[in-house]
Amino acid sequence: MSKQVIPIFYACDDAFVKFTVVSMHSIIKNASKDYQYKFYILHTGITEKIMEHVYGLRTDNVDVEFRDVTDYLRSISHKLPLRDYYSKTTYFRLFIAEMFPEYDKAIYIDSDTVVRGDISEMYLTDVGEAYLGACNDQVMVQVDVYGKYVERVVGVSRYNFFNAGVLLINCRRFRASHVLDKFTEYLGIYNFAVTQDEDYLNLICKDHVHWLDQRWNTEIFGEIPYPIEEAKVLHYIMTNKPWHYHDCRYGDIFWSYASETAVYEDIKAQLDAYTDELRERDRISGENLLALAISETEREDNFLNIMLGKCAPDRVAVLKKIEEYEKSRQFDRDVEDDPPTRTLMPDEIDYVKKSPIKRIKTRLAYKAARKFVYRLIDEKKLIIKEIRGIENFKNLTCGAVITCNHFNAYDSFAMQIAYEAAEQPNRTLYRVIREGNYTSFGGFYGRLMRNCNTLPLSSNPATMRKFTKATVDHLKNGSFVLFYPEQSMWWNYRKPKPLKEGAYYFAAKSKTPVLPCFITMKDSEIRDSDGFFVQEYTIHVGKPIFPDESLPLSERITAMQEENARVWQKIYETEYSMPLVY
Repeated sequence: MSKQVIPIFYACDDAFVKFTVVSMHSIIKNASKDYQYKFYILHTGITEKIMEHVYGLRTDNVDVEFRDVTDYLRSISHKLPLRDYYSKTTYFRLFIAEMFPEYDKAIYIDSDTVVRGDISEMYLTDVGEAYLGACNDQVMVQVDVYGKYVERVVGVSRYNFFNAGVLLINCRRFRASHVLDKFTEYLGIYNFAVTQDEDYLNLICKDHVHWLDQRWNTEIFGEIPYPIEEAKVLHYIMTNKPWHYHDCRYGDIFWSYASETAVYEDIKAQLDAYTDELRERDRISGENLLALAISETEREDNFLNIMLGKCAPDRVAVLKKIEEYEKSRQFDRDVEDDPPTRTLMPDEIDYVKKSPIKRIKTRLAYKAARKFVYRLIDEKKLIIKEIRGIENFKNLTCGAVITCNHFNAYDSFAMQIAYEAAEQPNRTLYRVIREGNYTSFGGFYGRLMRNCNTLPLSSNPATMRKFTKATVDHLKNGSFVLFYPEQSMWWNYRKPKPLKEGAYYFAAKSKTPVLPCFITMKDSEIRDSDGFFVQEYTIHVGKPIFPDESLPLSERITAMQEENARVWQKIYETEYSMPLVY
């Protein structure tokens, strides 16, 4: 039985092959013998003499092939703008999926690495439908200038920006999602000059990254949050090169592998020949890169601003207002203008729907709503990727307050779909809505607002007493009531906002649990008419939070509210792989 082949790619020139040899040697030394390893060196001109050092690494389960990409570059030259980016070796990783259609998955690794883990473990990681597997770039996290750059120029959170020096590429998804075409499109729009191909890759792969354990790309930079012995890959990034600096951090690990190769003397000679003038050049280069990041961030015509200029102005204005309100911590303020409202009076609302006519209107409204929702789904304007934890909903045997983050008019439809998936037909789902949404919306949406089991709030005290009694009765009678305890809707805002106590008052008062739901989002591959990507929703249903009846009412409310906040924060930080920071 033949062994599974693990393809591993490097991209380098004549001057860097010697370091590729050290990296390859470290992989071979620590890799499982249960697999066949096929190394590819992508280049545009490497001498036969240098190749011999690499061929010397061949064994029974290790093969090496040099692949000159010159002809391939010529074949796609009609797609590429007239720039020299694609002639630089660092960009060759973008061509792997198209150049090697026989592979569904491949490893790309920079030459300035030492691999101490078993590379087959990384390769066998299931990345699902992600474009690639990668590790966070710690430079962006630890240096605020670079963090601001990637957020304000590339449009990717510093906590979700990956280092492109160690990649597990999902070649099948690269091809299916036309990653190379997207790269050439963005090349024609903007010159990313700070981290170049890494910026393009992060832009294209945003929300489509499987995060590998950080130990698979331990950058020799700043703080390393675990013992170096746990590092599976050491990556000597930027100017931190053992062959340039005698005191390079963890350089001894590099030299322990280098000393076992035929290129050791060449590399040692390079270290000895590296002058103080060259080290000063490195220092100036670092300062210049930092200055470039600042300059790019401050440009009015940087990439993110160019792309926002192509989007609907009203949506851009909303995003700017969200940024402003977040900074000033005005989380309960709406960022979009509600329709003019009027006071809802007690005799205008039937909170329990006793009237036969009201029940008929409700049935008809739901029929229209379902038709509308499934049209949205068919047209990919509403994408619900997954519902997680639905068993927490299904297993409820009593009424419950359902809480959900509020970021879109359609999130109510998403929660309706979750309710239907929970198969609780004998328990009605009600929704708490704003007064103006009930009194002032006209047309189709107004019809839904007034007839789809909504419980409108009111500025009239008598109406609110009626609302309170009906809501408590619904909960005690086994129904579900959906609250948005943030009490504001921020369009496509991914963070959980601070919670208000209203929802928890009703749960504590009716002695029913809170079912904490949180919807996470990621960019789909579809751009909406407003210029932004349609969001894919994952609905997370947490475990019910039951009131502690031994506590006084006020403490019971606070305990449930705080636990709900903890649940939402954990979901957020787990799903987005970043801390909750405002």
